[in-house]
Amino acid sequence: MPGGVAKIQLESGAQATLSGNRVLVMREGEAWVALVGIPLSTRPGSKLRLEVQYADKQRRLEIAVTRKKYPQQKLSMAPEQAELPPEQLARYEQERKHIQEVLRTFSEAGPASLAMREPVPGRRSGSFGMRRVINGVARNPHSGMDIAAAEGTPVGAVSAGRVIDTGEYLFLGRTVIVDHGQGLITLYSHLSAVNAALGESVPAGATIGKVGATGRATGPHLHFSVYLNTAAVDPAYFLNSGSGS
Repeated sequence: MPGGVAKIQLESGAQATLSGNRVLVMREGEAWVALVGIPLSTRPGSKLRLEVQYADKQRRLEIAVTRKKYPQQKLSMAPEQAELPPEQLARYEQERKHIQEVLRTFSEAGPASLAMREPVPGRRSGSFGMRRVINGVARNPHSGMDIAAAEGTPVGAVSAGRVIDTGEYLFLGRTVIVDHGQGLITLYSHLSAVNAALGESVPAGATIGKVGATGRATGPHLHFSVYLNTAAVDPAYFLNSGSGS
């Protein structure tokens, strides 16, 4: 489903790509599996082509995408609040391209586990996949999970990894991005402070920032995203059970 994770059994020694992006391949017991992030933009009913490369052969596998109904929120607001002013559009586009490039990071060493700790204690205040319709115009669906917490609450890395980006962005505010290996990446934004350095290796639970309301946020909370092969997938799969489906 869009925003979901497809698990596909492979033979050993495989590499897999989807739309040119490497896919996480890991051992699961005696088997090898690919965990494929399905982009939220994928149309239900379509089929995605997974390219699998072995030392002596190639295979193409199709992933049939089913429908997933996400919540929708309709809002009305003044045009100057709904749209970016022209002077900020160039900055937004530059930042968007930069983050897309960061999300293409692929480290050969995979994660030790898919299970993730909660990044911060709090109420889940914004659901993954929710689409806002502002003044009748549908916006991009929400690419992460919002967790409400008091400003200054420490934010922990959900599992061990390497910090591959820190910055302050127009929409996301102060942000940290962590690479966990094999295209599994997590993003933490709207932080009031960043407590991690670019290139730093962090253990699970290490404080990498503090909850804030920087960027375009209406109040203090953590925006937390999980990516596989550059596709944002529902963090609940990893926080609740440590596996995708």
